[in-house]
Amino acid sequence: MCVLSLPGSLLWMWRRRRKKKPQSGSAQSRLNSSCVTSAPLFCSRPLTGSTEIASHSTSCLCASLRLHSANAIPPHTLTQLARRWLAEDTPNFDPAGVCVGSREVEARLLCKTPNSILAGRPFFTAVFTEVGCTVDWTYQEGADIGPDAVTVTAVVRGPARCLLLGERPALNCLARASGIATRCSQLQAAAAAGGWHGEVAGTRKTTPGFRLVEKYAMLVGGVAMHRQDLSGMVMLKDNHVWASGSISEAVKAARSVCGFSSKIEVECCSAEQGREAAAAGADIVMLDNFKPQELHAAARSLKTEFPTVLIESSGGIDPENLSLYLSPHVDIISLGCVTQGCPVVDFSLKVQKPE
Repeated sequence: MCVLSLPGSLLWMWRRRRKKKPQSGSAQSRLNSSCVTSAPLFCSRPLTGSTEIASHSTSCLCASLRLHSANAIPPHTLTQLARRWLAEDTPNFDPAGVCVGSREVEARLLCKTPNSILAGRPFFTAVFTEVGCTVDWTYQEGADIGPDAVTVTAVVRGPARCLLLGERPALNCLARASGIATRCSQLQAAAAAGGWHGEVAGTRKTTPGFRLVEKYAMLVGGVAMHRQDLSGMVMLKDNHVWASGSISEAVKAARSVCGFSSKIEVECCSAEQGREAAAAGADIVMLDNFKPQELHAAARSLKTEFPTVLIESSGGIDPENLSLYLSPHVDIISLGCVTQGCPVVDFSLKVQKPE
C-alpha cells in the first residue's frame, strides 16, 4: 500500500473537505461511512514517476468524488421525485395489495446485465423509504457489478404490499441510470485509451421529467453533464443566429442579458463561423457535424488564433467512431447517444419465499 501525494489544487480540495469532517456518530458520518473516503488515496501497487503519481492521484480523487455525487441532490428533491413516481404508478387503489397484505418480507435486487455500472441508488432508496421499506446495498454507487450472469446487488425489506408498490418505479430509475452510467464509463474509457485529455459530455437530449436522474447518471459514469437547462449556459444555435441576423449580433444580445457570470457557446458549421463567434466574445465554439479530418484542421486553426476559447465537437459522434474525433485541439466532445438510444441495465426484484 502507498499513500499518494496529491497535486497542489487537489490537496487543497482534500484539506477543505477534511475541515468539514462530521463528528463521529452523526447522521452525515454514517452516510459517509458507506462511501469511499476522499483522501488520502491508496493504491495496491507502488507508483513510480511524478507524472504517473499525479495522474493516478487525479483519477482516484475523481472516482472518489463521483461516489459522493448523491450529495449534490437535495433531500427534498429526492422525496418529491419519489412521491411523484409512486403517485403516477398508483393514483388510487392498489387491488393487488389485498393479496399480499402487510407481512414483513425480504426481496433481493438482481442485476442480470454483466459488467454494468451501478447508478441510481439515491432514487431507488428514496422510493422505498417513502413506502416504509429499507434497502441494504451490496455495491457502492459507481461500482462495476461484475461479469456474473446474475448478481445480488441489494436487499429490500418491508411490508409486502408496500415493497411491491415501490418495485416498478424504483427499478425503472435504477435500470435507466445504470444504463447511462455504463455507457458513459465506456465512452470515457475509450477516450482515455486514445490518450485524449479533454472532456466527454452529455447533452440536453434527456427524457422529459427525468433529466435530473439522467444527468446524475452521467456524473456517476464519469462524463461531464454539460449544461443543465437553458438557464445554465447560453448556447446560440443556428436558429438563434438566423433570427438575430448574425453570430456577432446574437453574441452581443446574449451577453447583454447573461453578463459576466455565464458562458456563451455558439454552434458553428464552418471554421469561418467559429472565427466570427470567437472574435465576438464567445467562450465556447461548437464545431457541429464536422467530419473528423475537417474537425482537426478547424480546431487547430481556431486554437492557434484564439488559444483561450474552448472547442467542442458534436454531431454524428457515437461509441464506434469516437476515437476518430479525438484531437489535442478539441476540449469537449458531446454525444446525444449518452441518453438517446442508450440500453438499460436489466434489474429485477425477487421476494424470497419463507423458509
